[in-house]
Amino acid sequence: MLRRALLALLLLLVVGAVSLAVWEPLTASAPPAPVYKPADVRIARDTFGVPHIFGKTDADVAYGVAYAHAEDDFSTLQEVLAMTRGRAGAMLGEDGAKVDYAAALLDIRATTARDWPRLPEDVKKLFTAYAAGLNHYADKHPGEVRLSGLFPVTGEDVVAGFVLRSPFFFGLDSVLGSLVGDTPIGREGGPELDATGKLVPRELTPVGTDPADNGSNGMAVAPARSTDGATRLVSNSHQPWTGGVAWYELVVHSEEGWDFAGANFPGSPYPFLGHNKYLGWTNTVNRPDLIDVYRLALDDAGKNYRFDGKWLPLEEKRIWLKVKFGPFVLPVPRTIWRSVHGPVIKNAKGAFAIRYAGQDQANMVTQYYRLNKAKNFAEWRAAMAGQGVPATNFIYADAAGNIGMFYNAMFPDRPAGYNWRGILPGDTSADVWMKTLPFDRVPALVNPRSGYVMNANNTPWVAAGPGDELDAAAFSPLLGIEDDMTNRASRLIDLFEASGQIDEARLKAIKYDTSYAKTGYAKAWIDRILALDVKGDPALVEAQRLLGKWDWNLDGKGHGDALALMLLRPANGSHYQRRAEPDPLTTLKEVVAHLQDHFAGLDPKLGTVLRLRHGEGSNRIDLPLDGGNDTIRASTLWDEEPDGRLKVRHGDSFIMFVTWDRAGRVRSESIQPFGAATTRPESPHYNDQAPLFVAHKLKPVLFDPAALKASGARFYRP
Repeated sequence: MLRRALLALLLLLVVGAVSLAVWEPLTASAPPAPVYKPADVRIARDTFGVPHIFGKTDADVAYGVAYAHAEDDFSTLQEVLAMTRGRAGAMLGEDGAKVDYAAALLDIRATTARDWPRLPEDVKKLFTAYAAGLNHYADKHPGEVRLSGLFPVTGEDVVAGFVLRSPFFFGLDSVLGSLVGDTPIGREGGPELDATGKLVPRELTPVGTDPADNGSNGMAVAPARSTDGATRLVSNSHQPWTGGVAWYELVVHSEEGWDFAGANFPGSPYPFLGHNKYLGWTNTVNRPDLIDVYRLALDDAGKNYRFDGKWLPLEEKRIWLKVKFGPFVLPVPRTIWRSVHGPVIKNAKGAFAIRYAGQDQANMVTQYYRLNKAKNFAEWRAAMAGQGVPATNFIYADAAGNIGMFYNAMFPDRPAGYNWRGILPGDTSADVWMKTLPFDRVPALVNPRSGYVMNANNTPWVAAGPGDELDAAAFSPLLGIEDDMTNRASRLIDLFEASGQIDEARLKAIKYDTSYAKTGYAKAWIDRILALDVKGDPALVEAQRLLGKWDWNLDGKGHGDALALMLLRPANGSHYQRRAEPDPLTTLKEVVAHLQDHFAGLDPKLGTVLRLRHGEGSNRIDLPLDGGNDTIRASTLWDEEPDGRLKVRHGDSFIMFVTWDRAGRVRSESIQPFGAATTRPESPHYNDQAPLFVAHKLKPVLFDPAALKASGARFYRP
């Protein structure tokens, strides 16, 4: 009997284990495949493997974009798609489940289901074709599919990815993390306000959510400031080098007039930045206050909340997160709530509702498409006025010689009388904004006298040279616009002002600048370290001596660069995030110990320490880098490797230089840190751009189809 009982128990355990291993894909239901048959799609790969997609229609091109991207990075595309289906946890484990929780909390599928029928027909067709292209690749390569039941995907799934990711570009992750973890919420963006909504004087400090979040530099030069009468645009985004928001370069050509060169993220049917024949733009992260948090007054049962003198039921929904653990997928229950304000999170301090710009809408998918197709400044501005993209600066230039910086944001139309930087009362409709301000209310600088515009995640009030500043007093503090300068912004202004007329070579020298200005947080931090009393420790004394002679340039040529690089990173991180400044003595000791332990001294060459590393074995590349986490040539974030080297993972990513000559003819150059096929180690384009990237060199963008064909590009049909 004991043996039978043990066998029964063993059988039960086996059945349970098998059930946990197979239940998730069995319960996942994929929607019907979208019906789309392309008329004609061709893909060409240039010398560096960058895809050029040709189609009879725009939708044909989107089909080809999906297929080409899948050829290069199908793994990451699947991770993005899993997030839109609430299955990231089943693919990625606990980290993915956190994304699934956020997607459920924000109710992205309800938003997409409501907005999909409202989208213009050409936009729906574009997204349907893109989904069909992904499905076509999955059908041809079933062995690469990572999650059973993930395909087919629909255009609505792809739109859901936009809805999910959009608010995380302006800090929603930080707010959600603080509320879920029951930790203090960092002060929101913009100038500090008192309880009545009036300005509180404070030091100018940058705003940010996390140093790993996106940065970027963007600049444009007008014909009057150019030596040759050309208009120039520089796109210098700072993104992670791998993953769901890493840039993917592409060029598209449609017989319906869609011609564009630039880059997108996994899960997009079109480029997000770059240029067409007539105009171009790039983006930099801005940091306005676009998120508000409300404290709800609940009844004793926690089921209702008081609002305008009435008790309203708190919407409640039970969800099951699917969390991969080894070979098993565990179902984890969670409850999500919602009020009239928006999503609600409960913690030990109470219930808090969140309201954010662009909430419950998918209009960004239309705006990006219209921007791609714009043929002049008026059409481009009309597309911007559609206000689908909740936040991000746009730096613009065109063949007619126009340049501009637009602080794009969907500013909540907030009533005065409340402290919009803090926790708001949730029991009244008086502080629940219902609309956003129109596009003509955003700060913008067009065709300034100085002949250039720039942004490096700094205040929009300074976007060009002295005399071209915008009047901050003309904009309400309720907008929550940041009022700080980054080192990169200060250096850009200094370099442009010292340059006179600017040619192509000078503009490239500006973009690859590796210096720190002897001002702001960097100067104050270095002064604090130099003022420390370290007489009892010879290594710290030597570090001070080396730092005191440092030339403030992380070009890898002078002494003390590695020491300064590592010392400045924690200072910039706290400054950017509005966290308390780190202890200078502790920081100095940690950096000195690291250099001594791994490099047997305090002054190794910067390129020995700071590295571009990618791949394994024969596919591995290991090259020296320069720049720092707030230099124009950006090496923003890194991981410490076992050998003490710093492996950069975030910073200068997709770089593009665009030129329109006097006659309005366009040409461009670009570069990526690794290559076009960053998750395909067997590809010759896995790392082929890296040597150029570290050497500050670019490759030509073969935007002209004739030039592409003459180069010997490989053409094929998916």
